[in-house]
Amino acid sequence: MTASDQSVTPRVSIVLLTYNRQDEVCATLARLKGLSTAAGPPPIIVVDNASTDGTAQRIADEYPDVELIVSQTNLGAAGRNLGVQCVRTPYVAFSDDDTAWSPTALDTAAGILDAHPHIAVLNAQILVGNEARIDPACDVMAASPLAEVDDVGPELIGFMAGACVMRTASFRDAGGYWPPLFIGGEEALLALDILQKGQHIVYAPSVVTHHWPSTLRDNGRRRRLMARNSIWTAWLRLPVPMALRSSIEELKNTPTLLARLQLSGDVLSGVLAVWRHRRCVSDSVCARVERVSRSRAAGLKGTVPSL
Repeated sequence: MTASDQSVTPRVSIVLLTYNRQDEVCATLARLKGLSTAAGPPPIIVVDNASTDGTAQRIADEYPDVELIVSQTNLGAAGRNLGVQCVRTPYVAFSDDDTAWSPTALDTAAGILDAHPHIAVLNAQILVGNEARIDPACDVMAASPLAEVDDVGPELIGFMAGACVMRTASFRDAGGYWPPLFIGGEEALLALDILQKGQHIVYAPSVVTHHWPSTLRDNGRRRRLMARNSIWTAWLRLPVPMALRSSIEELKNTPTLLARLQLSGDVLSGVLAVWRHRRCVSDSVCARVERVSRSRAAGLKGTVPSL
């Protein structure tokens, strides 16, 4: 392959995960199909998580040139693993069915990742709704107490699954998303595994994605899964004292006795799987987690504890 051939080879693919939101995902695909990069339109891979509302058929009918993967069961976040298996570019940008990348985002992200081989993940700046309001999570990321990467942004200990661009090899090497987590804070475990491999996660406000929040969310169930997954992740990767503190904090933040009992049952239901997959991260990764935790306790980290 000549240098000129390489110059027109796509650098970034988009993996979009959807479940039972056919109107929203088709609106998102219309936005994504309008994107172009220096190498032309980016490949788009849609993973349908066993939707029951006709989503897959509608995508096939309206967007026949999109690569469509239909999972036989709802895998939650691990559905993204199926998408990344089909990626043939060095970088992958993740979208949910209610998020779409800005026109320059993918080229900007590719340029940053080309220039900084130690960075595995870029978390985008997120603009919400037609008003393009900055998501409060961006303020949290911008206030990270970790080191600043020149001309990019501050390092993080986590990222947001539907608003990041990642090295394809980094995702695969870290094993992707752990299926038992299903969804809700599922990024935290993958982030720790990426950090453990000596790579970095960075907030890059020059990389922009847009979010039109779906009205089709079960927020109560999602909060319950996030609490369970936070505790599971702590015991999967952190030393016992840190995992214990994290678990106690999560229980304290659970508002009622009944909810705490439900959370305890949810956590205990996976204790054997967690124990089998437990392996502690290094002291240096733990130190970064502790530093972020202290900042959060001091009021600098807002409400996004995994970042």
